[in-house]
Amino acid sequence: MSSQKKIAVATMVMAFATSLSRVAGLIRDVIVARLFGAGFVTDAFFMAFTIPNLLRRFFGEGSLTAAFVPIFSEVFHQRGEAEAQRLANRCISLLLLVMLIVVSLGMLCSPWIVQGIGYGFGAVEGKLELTNQLNRLMFPYIGFVSLLALVTGILNVRGHFFLPSLSPLFLNLTMILSALLLGQLFDQPIFALAVGVLAGGLVQLLVQFPALLKYRIRFRLDFNFRGDSQLRRIMTLMLPGIVGVAIYQINIIVTRLLASFLPEGSVSYLYYGQRLFEFPQGIFIVSLAQAALPMMSQQAAEKDHRGLRQSLVFALTLISIFTLPAILGLILCATPIYSLFFHGGEFDQQALKNTALALICYAPGLLFVGYSRIASQTFYALKDTRTPVIVSFWTLLVNFFAALLLMRFYQHLGLASALTISSFFNAAALLWLLRRKVGPLFQKALWMPLLKSLPGCLLMVFVVSIILSGADWQQTGETLWKAAVLFAAVVAGVLTYLGCCLVCGIDEVRQGWQLLRGRHAG
Repeated sequence: MSSQKKIAVATMVMAFATSLSRVAGLIRDVIVARLFGAGFVTDAFFMAFTIPNLLRRFFGEGSLTAAFVPIFSEVFHQRGEAEAQRLANRCISLLLLVMLIVVSLGMLCSPWIVQGIGYGFGAVEGKLELTNQLNRLMFPYIGFVSLLALVTGILNVRGHFFLPSLSPLFLNLTMILSALLLGQLFDQPIFALAVGVLAGGLVQLLVQFPALLKYRIRFRLDFNFRGDSQLRRIMTLMLPGIVGVAIYQINIIVTRLLASFLPEGSVSYLYYGQRLFEFPQGIFIVSLAQAALPMMSQQAAEKDHRGLRQSLVFALTLISIFTLPAILGLILCATPIYSLFFHGGEFDQQALKNTALALICYAPGLLFVGYSRIASQTFYALKDTRTPVIVSFWTLLVNFFAALLLMRFYQHLGLASALTISSFFNAAALLWLLRRKVGPLFQKALWMPLLKSLPGCLLMVFVVSIILSGADWQQTGETLWKAAVLFAAVVAGVLTYLGCCLVCGIDEVRQGWQLLRGRHAG
């Protein structure tokens, strides 16, 4: 099987697993919105979850995976399974020590951390204190998901993608059950949701063990770090990666800090908007990037520069032809989705309007986030973690100044738009710098499929708009009719777009269709 087909198959497997997780995540957010609304307690919860989620990126799926996978892949393919197992044991042992220190310090310093990121909450009595209590309760979550990220990297290199991609499903299910069943045990029911986060982190890690046993991977503590050149290489690659991820996460912290000075509910509007924005991002973009990294790492290790460039162009092409319709779909369906799933209970008309507008402002960034993710993975495969860090620093500045300027006029919508603007800058800078390493990217192989997809996008917009006009999305009620209309619009939009792409002869869509039918493209 060619490298492109391997990437495509792995992406489809991960996209299927991730889609299940994202659907569960949507159900979770609907339940949270209906139970807790968009205000005092949800602002506190989402702000508190910012810190462990940020550190998850620091030590988990961002810098650790990006540094670990290329080195582990090289050791596994060139030195054998025994040497790879030894490296994995030492990485796990070192990560356990680091997490013990990080979690202890995080819980101890929680009041100062929370005040730093949610300073504007101080104007509302009890809001900072609630945020601090929730943050302390959820902080150990970072330890579980950091170990999960390392295990995910090991399994991906071994060619197993399904269970790691499915792990967020168990987090979402645990949070849903906790919110529904444990709320009555607490004076503030929002604490049940925090308990769900903590328990979900542990469950995510435990469900990977069947796959580990299948590949005969058995971890043992090994603290013999001295003299391990491969471990030192991982640390060398990881440190700039931590800085880069830190800068990216500071973007989010800056957005939430600024939102804490806006009217109550602004943090929640942005959170709910970004969650739906992350739905297609998690299903396709993250799956594609994670599937491409082991393949590109192997190609880089074997000095197969032509194959690496082909894999990169193929990944960018897939990003282009599948995120454009997703962007248009998010914009068209923003109000219908929130009206159907969220509107009601504590989630009122104002929350519906403000959250849908936030999603519309986020949506164009989907393409730029996809380009950035693939470009960054390529730099990591080439063992260059320095360049993404430098670009991330300038991206932070662009986001900060754009946010300060736009929030004065558009409040939380200005903050969402600033993140989209900075995403565009990040993607443009990374791709411009990447062409120095791999050669020109925007040639016929990339822009021709994108050009061919435009008629499908236009026809899809027309069809979806006509169908969505059949319901009143501003009012509550008529749930079954709204669900039928939205379902019909989504299905018709997808079929219209894919049909046009097949008619226009877009090979990537044809290959995907043949893979679904169990045949390989010729």
